[in-house]
Amino acid sequence: MGILIDKTTRVLVQGITGHEGSFQAKQMAEFGTNIVGGVTPGKGGSEVYGIAVFDSVSEAAGETNPDASVIFVPPRFAADAIFEAIDSGIELIVCITEGIPVHDMMRVCSYLESASSRLIGPNCPGITTPGESKAGIMPNSIHRQGNIGLVSRSGTLTYEIIDLLSRNGIGQSTSVGIGGDPVSGTSFVDVLEFFEKDPKTHAVVLVGEIGGTAEEDSIGFIKQMSKPVISYVVGISAPPGKTMGHAGAIASAGGGTALEKIEAFEKAGIAVAKNPTEIVRIIKDII
Repeated sequence: MGILIDKTTRVLVQGITGHEGSFQAKQMAEFGTNIVGGVTPGKGGSEVYGIAVFDSVSEAAGETNPDASVIFVPPRFAADAIFEAIDSGIELIVCITEGIPVHDMMRVCSYLESASSRLIGPNCPGITTPGESKAGIMPNSIHRQGNIGLVSRSGTLTYEIIDLLSRNGIGQSTSVGIGGDPVSGTSFVDVLEFFEKDPKTHAVVLVGEIGGTAEEDSIGFIKQMSKPVISYVVGISAPPGKTMGHAGAIASAGGGTALEKIEAFEKAGIAVAKNPTEIVRIIKDII
């Protein structure tokens, strides 16, 4: 159940004939991703930008032997698309789809417990390793090769921080957007474990936001890491009870606020940036 990807990672695109799927497949291919096929039921035998399309994941898997799949399937069909990928033995599944019902994701996560697959997302920008491969929707132009790992719950902010790092000469080893939905396949700790083992990653930026306890849950592992972690939590001014951007970013009156998360990091002795620019300063101080 790996997370890290490279030029050799064989990627399948589910929902490739849709507007988003076809556009992002082209972007991924231009980035250098080894896309071996696409899937859209009823469209088997066609092509998208020279990429062969199959009617089912099982058929595509049998023909192309993929290591990873990226899912651009509408919310009501997305859980079934994930199940298909799991049943076909695909190791890494990246689900971009936003708006999947929580009960569908609960079924998926329960099924994953007895499977060999790893799910990143849903409602996420995916994973990018500059100079190697991209399984997701992060813009091609903002990345720069380097040794800073990034893991984030926020999609748009992920792009902003990567762009800021690159413009300041700080390259990334791998960037992972885990998504902000309440029920997701991969946690901060899961990604931090991979960064801790990855020799190309020398330090990590963790971007959190309001809602849930995912940030606090990562503190115990961060304190054991041999690599420095810089945290940044957004949503200080978010009012309790308001949905901010997506289903996971809800701070209840009893917890999940940005200030509580920041205080928890500071109490644990973990570096906290007050804004994206400060992330750059802290990295330059420690690297």
